Parts: sequence; C-alpha cells; structure tokens
Amino acid sequence: MSLVFFKLGGSAITDKTRETTPMPDVIRDAARAIFSAREQNPDLKILLGHGSGSFGHFTAKKFGYGEKGNWRAYAETGASAARLNRLVTDIFLEENVPVVSLQPSASARTRDGELIHLDAQNILTALEHNLVPLIYGDVAFDETREMAIVSTDAQFAFLAPILKPSCIIYTTAVNGIYTADPNTNPDAQLIREITPASFEEIRAHVGAAQGFDTTGGMLDKLARSVALVEQFPALDIFVIAAQPDAMAASLQASFRGGTYIHT
Repeated sequence: MSLVFFKLGGSAITDKTRETTPMPDVIRDAARAIFSAREQNPDLKILLGHGSGSFGHFTAKKFGYGEKGNWRAYAETGASAARLNRLVTDIFLEENVPVVSLQPSASARTRDGELIHLDAQNILTALEHNLVPLIYGDVAFDETREMAIVSTDAQFAFLAPILKPSCIIYTTAVNGIYTADPNTNPDAQLIREITPASFEEIRAHVGAAQGFDTTGGMLDKLARSVALVEQFPALDIFVIAAQPDAMAASLQASFRGGTYIHT
C-alpha cells in the first residue's frame, strides 16, 4: 500500500484574514486532483486533512479559547471547525471522492498541549475499504491545561509512526516556505530545500502566518516535519501551492516544486 498524507492548508481553503470565508473553488480543485490520482493509481491510499483557517482560528480568538473554565469557547471553536469540515466533505463527495470525516476531538487527548492519544483504527479501516479518511484541526481535552487545539500537522506527526506514509504533502496559499510572508514582503525568498542540518539556520527566517492562527503556523509545520524526516529518513515531505497542476503532479510523485523537506 502506498500511503500519502495530504493536507489542505487553512490559508489555502479559506481567507484567513476574514472570518468564516471559505474558498470552495480551491477545495474543488483539490478534490478533482485526488479523484484523478486515485483513478490513475488504484493502489494509492490517501489520508486527507485540512486546517481550520478562518473558521476555528477566528472563533478561538473571539471567544478566548484556552482561558481556564471557558468551556463555551471549547464548544464554539469545535463547532466552527466542524462547519468547515462539513463544507470540505460535501465538495469532495460531489466530486466522487469517498471521504469519510472522522472528528478528531472524539478521541484526541493532549497533555500540556501535545497530542498523546488519537484513534487510528478507524482511519486504518477506512483505508482498507478504499475510502479517504478525513481529519481536521480541532479542539481537544487536555490533562493539564483543560483544553488544547490539535492542528492537522500535529495529528499527521502523531499518526506517521503508526500508519507509515511514504510522503506527506502540505498545500498552502503560496508555493512553499518563504523567508517572510510573500503576500506582504516583496523580498521574501522561497526556501527550496530544508534538511535537519539546515533547520536551525532557517527557522529564524521563516515567515509568520498570515491572519489568525492559534497553532503556530508555518514554523510549527516546519519543526514537526524536520523531526519526522529525522525519525523516518525515507519519508519525503513537500510544501506546495494549492493549485490544480501542482496538486495533481505531487500526487503522481512527479512534482518537485515548492519546498522539499528531507534528510
């Protein structure tokens, strides 16, 4: 089984500077790319994930998520993330991709913000039946902080040792990881390649997330990715633009644009 983790970044499928503003055309492009890749390669298995973008992140900020005893914020943030997930699910089904949404908060537990439990069995069962399991950034109960937010990146990092993907593909609103936000800084430069050896020098120059982001943004994604390739040297990780040609090519293992993270 060839397994790929594929994430639709919150910055790609929503406008993260405007509350609850989805980008349905981008979601549809991704669905079509995945449908085509599965048609061309019947052995391809995909664990799909997406960020919460201007849904969960805005709601968390609005209601003061993380404040001790603020369980209204927990409920509101989880509901907001689920609304975006419903939209993603519906569009993928319309494009004949058999996604099965698996709510992370139903099983996720964290300790001091770090994920310590997430059910993988249902994901495995879905993959065995040629379905496309779908997870997303969500809320979680935390043993020490009461509540936390578990990003899709954190879930991918937790699940990678269990499911052993050959490749992880992250899609973003821009074509990879830059030294600054390319939307606002004309001097921002694309970082084409990152290894554990180059990470320390690069991390000080990685641009911050655009818009609201409660999970660490691009730097968190990069740190988790570097740790994964150190643990699994055969793993390839790509950060690419959420554009039709780029997504389609990446799923066919023929695309080397954006940022390539490896050992």
